[in-house]
Amino acid sequence: MKIFIVEDDENIVELLGDELRAWGYETMSVKDFNNVAEEVEEFKSDLVLMDITLPYYNGFYWTRKIRESSNVPIIFISSHNNSMDMVSAMQFGADDYITKPIDINLTRVKIQAILRRTYEYTMQSDKMTFEGISLDTSRAKLSGEGFEIDLTKTELLILEALFSIKGQIARREDIMNHCWQGDDFIDDNTLAVNIARLRKKLDAVGYKDLIQTKKGIGYYLMR
Repeated sequence: MKIFIVEDDENIVELLGDELRAWGYETMSVKDFNNVAEEVEEFKSDLVLMDITLPYYNGFYWTRKIRESSNVPIIFISSHNNSMDMVSAMQFGADDYITKPIDINLTRVKIQAILRRTYEYTMQSDKMTFEGISLDTSRAKLSGEGFEIDLTKTELLILEALFSIKGQIARREDIMNHCWQGDDFIDDNTLAVNIARLRKKLDAVGYKDLIQTKKGIGYYLMR
């Protein structure tokens, strides 16, 4: 599924892009803020994340322009949190509204709900696979031939980060950011404890070595 990001804050674009790709989506952000509607169409977007305050024209304008030719789902993401802006967004054709600062987990839930409702099928991104092992993100379960493991929220997020790059090395910093979103009170030891707990669960079903350590860098999957 393709998600187009209409946002002029590069830090937010990077945050959303990294998270969405980790969840299995393809992303694109605006190159020319004078041609937002055209870029949305060219990308064949399945969903649009739209800010209100933008260069040249605001998000209400571009939502109206997009609605002239497309019913693609549009979620507003804005620091404007008053009811009038929310009502205006819906009147111009938005499907939902999220206020900044962005809650990544809430954003994910809203994206998945709208895509399910719009396209009426189970999202491929709900299931991530690696060498015959399946990670079901909607049910927080890891399964393979003859086993199914229930995962805690943190265990699920760790595996999401690893499954999203399919055997490549995930840096410790990237995994920690995915799990705890830059919390300054989280350190390497917190991640190591959670990895150890996850490995113990995997060991119980014969997959002790699924998560490998690259010393000084991070972790990766191996069968």
